[in-house]
Amino acid sequence: MDVETDADGARPVGSPAAGVVHALAQRRETLATIESLTGGLLAASIVEIAGVSGVYRGGLVVYATELKAQLAGVPEDLLDDRGPVDPDVAVALAEGGRRRCGADWGLATTGVAGPEPQDGKPVGLVYAAVAGPSGTDVRRFDLDGGRDHIRSAAVIEALRLLAERVHAADRDAAPAGSAA
Repeated sequence: MDVETDADGARPVGSPAAGVVHALAQRRETLATIESLTGGLLAASIVEIAGVSGVYRGGLVVYATELKAQLAGVPEDLLDDRGPVDPDVAVALAEGGRRRCGADWGLATTGVAGPEPQDGKPVGLVYAAVAGPSGTDVRRFDLDGGRDHIRSAAVIEALRLLAERVHAADRDAAPAGSAA
């Protein structure tokens, strides 16, 4: 399959990960992914970008609830109280994975891809969280469609959230009076 690339031939054009990988490379910052419902799909979308090795530290796929605590450092009491599909769990995944992987940014996904609801949470409920140098952010998404569509849409939304946070960090770092 032919993939159209940008002018320097380094990044696929239109890839949702390409812009954010490029921005992180310019900032000389690193990224880790911490995934539940996306099961490695987020990492796969990032590593398809040529030159990503200077940015991507690695990731954790913590599909089982106990691995969220054991590998990503999510507090067990939080998981016991709220379950794995929760905004605070998403934040804890992003923060814990960021620390464990030694990255500047942690990007996490958790949710219910289906086909059945989980612990009273509806199919399509997804949380994406980003932890970075200036703090954390979490978003809730209510996605429609089948399992594959929900997982793919979760990747796109997580990357969009990361891109927004990186862009906001660029704006915040710009000297007063300069165009960002």
